[in-house]
Amino acid sequence: MIECIMRENDMLEKEEIFSKVLRAGRRTYFFDVRATKADDYYITITESKKFTEEDGSFHFKKHKIYLYKEDFGSFAEILEEMTSYVLNHKGEEVISERHQKDFKKEYGSDKTEGQVSSFTDIDFDDI
Repeated sequence: MIECIMRENDMLEKEEIFSKVLRAGRRTYFFDVRATKADDYYITITESKKFTEEDGSFHFKKHKIYLYKEDFGSFAEILEEMTSYVLNHKGEEVISERHQKDFKKEYGSDKTEGQVSSFTDIDFDDI
């Protein structure tokens, strides 16, 4: 039994080669270089988002992307194009009700007090 566990641990250590973590509020992004069985490398990008229940307990939802070497160039090109588009059209300032406490004051609101927002929270599960 111990030998089996050691082999599994050896495989896990070999699988994760290099890792970085980006903490962003309720979300955490994990970037990992991993090895295939043939000892080639690929990248996984995992988004982990914390959800808190009314009783104070919490759980995490995770979404993972597997990115293989043959797709690195195209992926990087499209990511650069998309991020440049957003920054060129909206700048770097975050304009979000979730990120700015005074969002309604700063950007104005036609809503009367007590009216429900029509904002829809879209998650990866919705796609």
